Amino acid sequence: MAEYQAPMVWAFVVRAAAAGPPFAEAVVEVGERLYGDLVADALDSGFALAVGEPPLVTGTVELGAGRFERMVLVGGRQVWEPGLAVEVSPAWRAAAEVRGGVVVVIVPPGTWPLGLMDLDSAERERAFGEALEEARTAGQVLHGMVALEITV
Repeated sequence: MAEYQAPMVWAFVVRAAAAGPPFAEAVVEVGERLYGDLVADALDSGFALAVGEPPLVTGTVELGAGRFERMVLVGGRQVWEPGLAVEVSPAWRAAAEVRGGVVVVIVPPGTWPLGLMDLDSAERERAFGEALEEARTAGQVLHGMVALEITV
């Protein structure tokens, strides 16, 4: 099993649904060096261009002790782990548990605007939303609904 512990940026968002409970969404960006590998793993797992509803894919997101631990793709053969512990909010975890899964969104390198974390929350949300929509419109964003696994 290959493990990648390289710089990754994760965002955990709770999105309202047109019907039913909200969705837990995990947005991930890796650097240029690993991007091709992540895309290949995602496509092998059934991810598709981020248009319409995300397809159910052969992947899992593992949570433990309120933290995102890893994303497992390609039927358990490829593991993607953040280099540092990444906390998830109780609301995000609750949305993931209710749905039994997480919408994972894979964005290309450079989608996160520079200086994003220095902005106030409203401006940060706006700036990232615009960058994400630009990448999505350009056909550069993949998404898929992965299963949720909670460890102790």
